[in-house]
Amino acid sequence: DHGKTTLVDAMLRQSGIFRANEEVAERVMDSNDLERERGITILAKATGVRYHDIKINIVDTPGHSDFGGEVERALKLVDGVMLLVDASEGPLPQTRYVLVKALEARLPPIVVINKIDRPDARIQEVLNEIYDLFIDLDAAEDQLGFPVIYTNAREGIAFSDPAKIGMPDGDKDLRALFEAILTHIPAPVGDPDGVLQLLVANLDYNDYLGRLAIGRVFNGTLRHGDEVAIAKLDGSLHKTRITKLYSFEGLKRVDEKVGWPGDILAIAGVEGITIGETVTSAETPQPLPHIPID
Repeated sequence: DHGKTTLVDAMLRQSGIFRANEEVAERVMDSNDLERERGITILAKATGVRYHDIKINIVDTPGHSDFGGEVERALKLVDGVMLLVDASEGPLPQTRYVLVKALEARLPPIVVINKIDRPDARIQEVLNEIYDLFIDLDAAEDQLGFPVIYTNAREGIAFSDPAKIGMPDGDKDLRALFEAILTHIPAPVGDPDGVLQLLVANLDYNDYLGRLAIGRVFNGTLRHGDEVAIAKLDGSLHKTRITKLYSFEGLKRVDEKVGWPGDILAIAGVEGITIGETVTSAETPQPLPHIPID
């Protein structure tokens, strides 16, 4: 409840995804009824925004260890994390859980202290608590050099300098956050000419297309209509043809013809596929390691 989904809302709005007159619900990424009713995120969801012609994929995850499988799968899709903490409540037990997983995965963190407008905000104390938490979790030295961004997600404002908070000449948008992402989160690695490896981290269903696999391309290039092999969890290979390829942008699925390393895609034509399996080359299959879930 520290504002992750509200922050994603603001990032979507400021990246120009929505038309000026478009009616958009609050916490737009919490799409199922239980999430909207309780104000929490249960299922990890992917979206994408563009900032200065660079596409930034965002995976909004739950913050609760009860939904830890969702968190661990989401962390396989990303190159870095934003750890979001309430400026009054500070780190909570679930903050520790998700941070442990991110540090284990060697993902560079950006710390975001949100709700800086709260009358009971204690920004410096909370930042000290976050440093203590990182040290307590044996963070490596390079992981302790994280940038800190101070946000009011509801208003869509971010500051990199706490001295500017509330000043008339202070920032009025999320530019500081977008710039921190471009500076501190590494671009995806992977060879577009290598052997195809797409790791399935989530599933969806479409009435017309059947089962959809959502995953990230780690290596190689995936084209619409390609014949591929699904490397099953039991070690067998199942050949199939990709009938549809989507990427995520805003709240829409965008038809794609080609997927490159770093792309998060939904693919159809993969009946029977399950989480943790790899979509790979039919001729020279190279499955990725399975996703271990606590």
